[in-house]
Amino acid sequence: MKSLFRVALLTCLFTLTSAYAQEELEPALTPVAGLPPAAAFELKDLEGDVHVLADYRGRVVVLNFWATWCPPCRREMPSMQRAYEELRDHGVEMLAVDVGEDEETVFQFTADYPVEFPLLFDMDSKVVQSYPVKGLPTTYIIDKQGRIAFQAIGGRDWDDAALLEEIIRLQKAP
Repeated sequence: MKSLFRVALLTCLFTLTSAYAQEELEPALTPVAGLPPAAAFELKDLEGDVHVLADYRGRVVVLNFWATWCPPCRREMPSMQRAYEELRDHGVEMLAVDVGEDEETVFQFTADYPVEFPLLFDMDSKVVQSYPVKGLPTTYIIDKQGRIAFQAIGGRDWDDAALLEEIIRLQKAP
């Protein structure tokens, strides 16, 4: 039953993602009403290190859900790296959660799309199911108190100056 759910989820995500494939990447973030708490997780990265969301409390986190087969995910990844280079100097963290794929697939992806921020594995899709993800890529900006402040459904130009300014402003807020 779990594998059937996983196939259905990935099929749904692929269908929704394909609608974004031909669109230009957007620079905007959407505020999330009520600032709901971000769901806790512990996930491993490519090096086998475990990342616990609670460990990032006190810093803004850009939390991206993606997959290697997703065209807008692939298109936004270089701009995410450039954004990371800017944001890390302001204390902002970036985590990219690969949904349902294995380490070898993601490792091969990094040959064409090298990144310095952690790529995490949600192989059983439990983490993505704990967030209101409707398609890939979906990104949440988590504030310093661990609440979801913004969301971005679909690809973005993450190195857009106005978008970066919004994230940095959130990091500077008390």
